Amino acid sequence: MQLGFVGLGRMGLNMVTRLTRGGHKVVAFDRSADAVARAVAAGAQGASALAALVSALTPPRAIWVMVPAGEPTESTVAALAGLLSADDVVVDGGNSNFHDDVRRAQSLADKRIHYIDAGTSGGIWGLQEGYCLMVGGEAEVCKRLEPIFLTLAPQDGYLRVGDPGAGHYVKMIHNGIEYGLMQAYAEGFELMHESPYHVDLAAIAALWNHGSVVRSWLLELTARALAEDGTLSALQGYVDDSGEGRWTVQEAIDRGVPLPVITAALFTRFRSRENNPFAERLLAALRNQFGGHAVKKA
Repeated sequence: MQLGFVGLGRMGLNMVTRLTRGGHKVVAFDRSADAVARAVAAGAQGASALAALVSALTPPRAIWVMVPAGEPTESTVAALAGLLSADDVVVDGGNSNFHDDVRRAQSLADKRIHYIDAGTSGGIWGLQEGYCLMVGGEAEVCKRLEPIFLTLAPQDGYLRVGDPGAGHYVKMIHNGIEYGLMQAYAEGFELMHESPYHVDLAAIAALWNHGSVVRSWLLELTARALAEDGTLSALQGYVDDSGEGRWTVQEAIDRGVPLPVITAALFTRFRSRENNPFAERLLAALRNQFGGHAVKKA
């Protein structure tokens, strides 16, 4: 199948490579000429601009957008809207907010252009392992693009989950759950790290992946990270977030659904970015005020 692909970053280039290996004809564009050259080396046809990419495709076209959420995706989809024709398809495979998907789908529908949101999980391992795809869009349009989805995904790793917006909605909650799982592993391994027993944390992580009820791919990655650096001394405890956790918590608030674990995991990430936070300074000050407890001066 023929596909245009915009965005050749950490995941995008690997996805293009997986598609070309699967026999698809991919026309690739990125603002970086070096990234386009790498895509060409992987078997794709390069394009120097969005207009050139669209011209290289035979209608009805399908174009996969894999750029950061927010303005980069917004501007790319808007630019494509001015270049595409009726019955063409835009697929957003990034991590967009599902509200934006619903709005974009309606805007493109006015031009008779179809919109699919594809929640994509797999990270840098997707080239070898495949990408779990949670797809939202019109059923018949998703069916048309199934050869693409089935090539990118491992066996049983693709599902149309609903209408436009549903794909990124499911991916949003997927990432919220991921926050909670990662936080639970982090806390448990910290306790073992501080225990009176000198346990081999990498060995424990590897052990738990054999028959344990807490085995998972995240635990496999934990074992890998600890095998490389048992105390993680080369890292700082700064944990970023890319938005989905916030959106998950906001959706829970809007719908009155309690998410204590995911919310706590999100707030822990916020705390990880602070140095000598104000709240802890105030706690020290209050203990000194009411009880005369010692404080440490800055």
